[in-house]
Amino acid sequence: MNGLRVTAQEVVTYLTEPAGDLESRIDRIIAGSPEAEVRGIGVAFIASHDVVLEAIRLGVNLLVTHEGAFYSHQEEQGFAPEDPVHAAKRKLIESDDMIIYRFHDHPHSYRPDIITAGLIEALGWEDDEHRDLGTASVVRLPQSRRLSDIAEHVKQKLNLPYLRAVGDPETVCGLIGVAVGYRGGGQHAIPLFEQERLDLMIIGEGPEWETHEYVRDASAQGRAKALLMLGHAASEEPGMKLISERLAGRFPGLPVHFIPTGSMIEIL
Repeated sequence: MNGLRVTAQEVVTYLTEPAGDLESRIDRIIAGSPEAEVRGIGVAFIASHDVVLEAIRLGVNLLVTHEGAFYSHQEEQGFAPEDPVHAAKRKLIESDDMIIYRFHDHPHSYRPDIITAGLIEALGWEDDEHRDLGTASVVRLPQSRRLSDIAEHVKQKLNLPYLRAVGDPETVCGLIGVAVGYRGGGQHAIPLFEQERLDLMIIGEGPEWETHEYVRDASAQGRAKALLMLGHAASEEPGMKLISERLAGRFPGLPVHFIPTGSMIEIL
């Protein structure tokens, strides 16, 4: 690709091809033109104000993000254009002719799901026995470990200041379900405990009155079940880093930067 003109649409085509004929109303260019020439690519979990500023500082004009820019899954629905936060962010994006591509549904439709694969790789478990279920993966550790030890491992690998957990810290876990993003909800996560004989699920997030309560009751009944909650961004950001690496390999003539989002929620 060295010396060749690359448009935003060409980058989008490369990213969406592995998902086949998937149609998505979410995945689209939400700012800028698909025909614009790409000077550089930034890849991030979400197009936060700080991420957009960092993309501008790096001199990239295509920002590929998993989540969007305007505070709802459907982007701007329900928000008045005169809202000052919304308007200031739109002005910032337009001031640098930034192209933003929302890349959400397609990466989850890769096989295996590249967002989940990125998390497993970041945890150093990619060479351990694991199986892709589509909306989750199951990892078998070569040696079972206590929940507290696994939590420390996860924090260190993902550079997280804290984790939220349900279950006895002494619970011995060998078979782990991994479900990124919002896939920790009860309808998805609870059946996996029995279907896959899981000791532990590592999730992004989910309603706290569903899977969380199931695991708490299981623990109270003396069943060795546990849950670790990473947070939505922490569970999916490693997958976006993996995508940035693939983009760098496909478009070697373009600078490609992974832009970390950083922790949004602080413990006071």
